Amino acid sequence: MKHGFIKVCAATPNIRVADVEFNTEQIIKAIKNSSEMGSMLTVFPELCICGYTCGDLLMQDVLLNAAEKAIEKIAEATKGVKTLVFIGAPVRCCGRLYNCAVAVSEGRILGIVPKTFLPNYGEFYELRNFSRPPEKNVEMTFAGQQTVFGTKLIFGSDSIKEFTVAAEICEDLWAPGSPSVRHAQAGANIIVNLSCSDETVGKADYRNNLVKMQSGKLVCGYVYCDAGDGESTTDMVFSGHNIIAENGSILAESKLFENGLIYSDIDVGFIESERRKIASGYFCGTEENYDFIPFNGNYSAAEITRKFPKTPFVPADGVGERAELILSIQAKGLEKRLIHTGAKTAVLGISGGLDSALALLVTIRAFNSLGKDLNDIVAVTMPGFGTTGKTKNNSLKLIESLGVNGRTISITNTVKCHFKDIGHRLDDYDVTYENSQARVRTLVLMDVANKTAGLVVGTGDLSELALGWATYNGDHMSMYGVNCSVPKTLVKHLIKHEADRLGGACGCVLEDILATEISPELLPPENGEITQKTEDLVGPYVLHDFFLYYALRKGYGPDKILYIAEKTFVGMFETSVIEKWLKVFFKRFFSQQFKRSCIPDGVKVGSVSLSPRGDWRMPSDASGKLWVDDI
Repeated sequence: MKHGFIKVCAATPNIRVADVEFNTEQIIKAIKNSSEMGSMLTVFPELCICGYTCGDLLMQDVLLNAAEKAIEKIAEATKGVKTLVFIGAPVRCCGRLYNCAVAVSEGRILGIVPKTFLPNYGEFYELRNFSRPPEKNVEMTFAGQQTVFGTKLIFGSDSIKEFTVAAEICEDLWAPGSPSVRHAQAGANIIVNLSCSDETVGKADYRNNLVKMQSGKLVCGYVYCDAGDGESTTDMVFSGHNIIAENGSILAESKLFENGLIYSDIDVGFIESERRKIASGYFCGTEENYDFIPFNGNYSAAEITRKFPKTPFVPADGVGERAELILSIQAKGLEKRLIHTGAKTAVLGISGGLDSALALLVTIRAFNSLGKDLNDIVAVTMPGFGTTGKTKNNSLKLIESLGVNGRTISITNTVKCHFKDIGHRLDDYDVTYENSQARVRTLVLMDVANKTAGLVVGTGDLSELALGWATYNGDHMSMYGVNCSVPKTLVKHLIKHEADRLGGACGCVLEDILATEISPELLPPENGEITQKTEDLVGPYVLHDFFLYYALRKGYGPDKILYIAEKTFVGMFETSVIEKWLKVFFKRFFSQQFKRSCIPDGVKVGSVSLSPRGDWRMPSDASGKLWVDDI
């Protein structure tokens, strides 16, 4: 694997309580299977070598000797297998017994991590059998090998610097001061948890949230491996609930009561990048007395199996409540600006397109919340040389169905006079021809706002800002931008949500707007049809939003974005097409920064924003050559 992806496996084998020989065979079989699948890190459940529910059998040397011998056999079986493996086993050290995670790779016992927090309530009574760990790491001999024993161990790949792993065990995660906190602070990018958590009603959801939250809080990958039904005995049932998470997101999760192996690909490159970006002071290796134990962590030849959403800005389960939250955030931002400025009206240009429709819907929400008269929303249609009958009619229908104050002001004569003033031919369809129209429209809106004691609400979206797809001092300018952190793919889903919610005539016209080609309509139509199609000129927005998310939110380089885009859009776009538009994206992103350096205020709704006052500070004249060359 490449680009910082580490394939990991949580393996719950079939086991028998106290049948060490059978359990060893199952574990070795699972290690071989996971290795064949390209796993670079494989985790087994707590005390799986003998069974967690052994009770006082854990005080018997017969069982403990067998467990130690089993680890020796498993270590031997890993020779030639370039996988870091964690196995749950009871370990005797310094005259005491500990509940441990034993790390093994390529025939070596790398280290042994004892459980820190021993539950001694309800159905758990670990203090009866196990001891709490020593404060410092110690050297010991176990299963015929010299190794390190202690809670402060980090296992790091000798060839992949970001591939660093530390272990905690079951209750350690549930405790207030989880060992994983200091593991992460000491530099572990992946935390493994060997667990034997019995199943009760509601516990699976709690466990899921706990793992997800811990991975987000620590900005880490988290592999949680739970004991399966082989542990079920007497008063307890176990479900094998395995979870793989990364920075607050669940990557893979097993079904309850189905033993087996689950896989995913943890992006340690992203974890390192995210830690540098948001909390470098927390993850600077300041924890003392940690031993760093190297292992051979060569990249696997396996391809990543992880899935990436085609529209990462859009919630996987649709918009629903999320749409209401986004629309409310947009509206609240505008409310504050209206209150602060004392503006009587809000003035918008309505084109019959997606962005202006969303801006109008948001403005209505703000006015309703403030108890203001919708007649003070001045929605202006400004037909010009490229306006088609369809978009003009949709503008008028939308204004009428929403009950706001509509005006139609043609810009044709004004633009013709302007062309005459600057000596521009009417049949010269160059950039001056296009941008003059956009700037005249902005002039109209600004002056209408002055006449009505109002402010101009901007309609431009995040995707357009990223590409610089706006006329400087034209649609680039407003007095407050409600869509400035909403990308085009999300704009569509928000409008669909509103179409379904409002229904009736408004719902119908919104559906028709959704079905209309995206266009600035600055060039004359042919036979009444749009000739200037944005996505033919700058590329598909579904690709550009994908590029934008992974470049800014995840910190991926162009080559890595291309790698995951090829897998995500297979069957939809050829690699050459993706590469073409990726180059366009980065070229435009760098060349158009000067427009973003002076954009109006606008509300932030998500994790990606290009505001020069907040999330994105970039020199306007930075070279993008490195990024284009990386593709």
